[in-house]
Amino acid sequence: MNLTEDPIYQFDVGNDQQAMALALIQAGFGMLNTTPNPRVGCVIVKERRVIGAGFTQPPGGNHAEIQALADAAARGQDVRGATVYVTLEPCSHFGRTPPCADALVRAGVARVVAAIADPNPLVAGQGLAKLQAAGIDVMCGLLEEEAQEINIGFLARMRTGKPWVRMKSAASLDGKTALHNGLSQWITSQAARDDGHVWRARACAIMAGIGTIAKDDAQLTVRAIDTPRQPRRIVVDSKLAVSPQARVIQGGGTWIFTATEDKEKTARLEAEGAEVIVLANADGKVDLPALVRELGQRQINELHVEAGSKLNASLIREGCVDELLVYLAPSLLGEGRNMFDLPPLDDLSGKIGLNFYEVKQIGPDLRILARFN
Repeated sequence: MNLTEDPIYQFDVGNDQQAMALALIQAGFGMLNTTPNPRVGCVIVKERRVIGAGFTQPPGGNHAEIQALADAAARGQDVRGATVYVTLEPCSHFGRTPPCADALVRAGVARVVAAIADPNPLVAGQGLAKLQAAGIDVMCGLLEEEAQEINIGFLARMRTGKPWVRMKSAASLDGKTALHNGLSQWITSQAARDDGHVWRARACAIMAGIGTIAKDDAQLTVRAIDTPRQPRRIVVDSKLAVSPQARVIQGGGTWIFTATEDKEKTARLEAEGAEVIVLANADGKVDLPALVRELGQRQINELHVEAGSKLNASLIREGCVDELLVYLAPSLLGEGRNMFDLPPLDDLSGKIGLNFYEVKQIGPDLRILARFN
């Protein structure tokens, strides 16, 4: 399509909120391939028309602001005196690419509106300050909540040093993930299963326990949708029992977290391209909080967990989960396997509280996003 035919360039931008909404749409175009960088969108507006638009490219490529400036130049548009709408504060430091704030100053734009300030210690307000020092009018905080949702993992890692951990489960309406004999294919619909792969694709890594790997020979890959990259695969395996021939190992790059030192087994797994990381707690199991911190250090923004009831419960008990992604089918299975193998309570005061963030129907099933208090 010719650039001038894109509807975004025909849009009559009446106010800041409309323009930022367009920038958020741009940010969404980078949902699957910017990691570990944030997903950022940018539009440049002049005389109520978008004259340039862009979003952050894969690591090493242009940031959203540079893409939008280049887009405007390619279309013969003069950005001097224009307003730039960007979903995250422009960077002020040299990384893989030069500072975006400097590029905006050189371009002669009159105004910059950012949705949120960047909590990255390398930026942290310095980008906005640089723009203001150059005489550019700066505003920050427009559609802040929407911008935070797009970058929920990056922001979590910048603020806490840990990724945003999302735990996915599929169950019947009475909360069963499988029959009493373990049969579970399929409780939810094809639509729900495909939607689950959309959530896999946006994550930086997919994690499961050795029980899931052994039972299903799970691949932990995105298959239901096209994706420009596959997330990192992670296995929690305290006794280092995973087979080097398991499908999750094939293709290399899998991280195996264990509590067991076994040089021979480790060498066989590493020969298949896996990395074995020993993180043991006092009980001889994988130290889950340490695992999550390690993933933050390895620049994992969003961790997608698809595990069995035991690992699910351990992660929840140790405060390692931020959000549940639950698909509920309109069926009842009776006695069967639970989503979480949590201990019984004697008093309701011990219940674990969550907040429903979103409830949406996917095919015949319900998709619930619930966040821990």
